[in-house]
Amino acid sequence: MSLTIVRTVAELRATVGEWRRAGARVAVVPTMGALHEGHLSLVRAALAEADRVIVTLFVNPRQFNSAADLAAYPRTEISDAAKLAPLGAHVLYVPDGDQMYPDGFATTVSVSGVGEGLCGAFRPGHFDGVATVVAKLFLQTGADLAFFGEKDFQQLHVVRRMAQDLDIPVEIRPCATVREPNGLAMSSRNARLTDAERMTAPKLAAALFEAADRIAGGAPVDETLAKASARIVAAGFASIEYLELRAEDDLVPMHTFDRPARLLAAAWLGEIRLIDNVRVQPAD
Repeated sequence: MSLTIVRTVAELRATVGEWRRAGARVAVVPTMGALHEGHLSLVRAALAEADRVIVTLFVNPRQFNSAADLAAYPRTEISDAAKLAPLGAHVLYVPDGDQMYPDGFATTVSVSGVGEGLCGAFRPGHFDGVATVVAKLFLQTGADLAFFGEKDFQQLHVVRRMAQDLDIPVEIRPCATVREPNGLAMSSRNARLTDAERMTAPKLAAALFEAADRIAGGAPVDETLAKASARIVAAGFASIEYLELRAEDDLVPMHTFDRPARLLAAAWLGEIRLIDNVRVQPAD
């Protein structure tokens, strides 16, 4: 079955309806396009669990805090479709703004708790935009399964909480962060880094992995985070928005490492905001 590009909710629902009548299990991989290997790994995971896979491509204006950032975000539908077709994805859903936010649209989905702090503090309204568009995508696709990367770890929590609270019958499948050989977490924003910045960018992950190892080995959390922050700035990052240890299951801030955790960071390199996180596990 070849990749089909669908642009309207009505066409999407008609297609999914045919699949349902045939007894197919349906998965969705929500994206904003500019696909890289991280996205493609989600598609492969979805294909391994579902009979039919929908990849969505919608650059959602409601989750951008800057008009310039929205304008600069790459639009690469043709190359994205070319990357998906060989994998065996079944539908690329590319709605326009009128399909997602028609005239008179007045609803916002807001998730408190896990949506607060971290990116939620530095990007006001961002997770409202994420929760709103993902809720719509879940309802439009009627998917049984949804696949998200762990790089956006807070987003993963927001989406899971939203689906659970709204009784949307979809199972959220988290997938490990995919990294470039130098350790840099794959992101569509990486394409905007200069050659010099690409040399610096992997140092964020290196600092996180080193700090995670130290914390797992018993080093004091706050002292370790302060040293990691200094290392990141010394590497050439302009500023750090946050570098925090949070509980893996509910994102509660941690100053003592006493249960599974994530070390999460956001930092600016030139004009690009990079985020990353690493798991903190007990030392052997």
